[in-house]
Amino acid sequence: VQLQASGGGLVQAGGSLRLSCAISGRTLNNVAMGWFCQAPGKEYEFVSHISWSGINTYYADSVKGRFTISRDNAKNTVYLQMNSLKPEDTAIYYCAKLKSGSYYTKNSYDYWGQGTQVTVSS
Repeated sequence: VQLQASGGGLVQAGGSLRLSCAISGRTLNNVAMGWFCQAPGKEYEFVSHISWSGINTYYADSVKGRFTISRDNAKNTVYLQMNSLKPEDTAIYYCAKLKSGSYYTKNSYDYWGQGTQVTVSS
């Protein structure tokens, strides 16, 4: 199983980005996925999660109302739409596949993408 994250970049505060996470080596069907981020000098932080069905989504308080997670099983891809970006959103963003356990815990995920850098200027 391989996860390939893309879509990061440099954007001004208030701008938008859409991150993509393409999965290869297995189908996305019946797989729950999450996004985490890591800012310089900080630990990994939970950002968002989507259930295998896509019905249930969860967000960190800091991104609620600004970020939207979605999935396209036909394309084996998960997305993170990021709107109203703030300088504090600057971090490397990682997608990951849930193995078991709590969706907001890093150790619950077993496969990780390589990360994509998001930089928000003020």
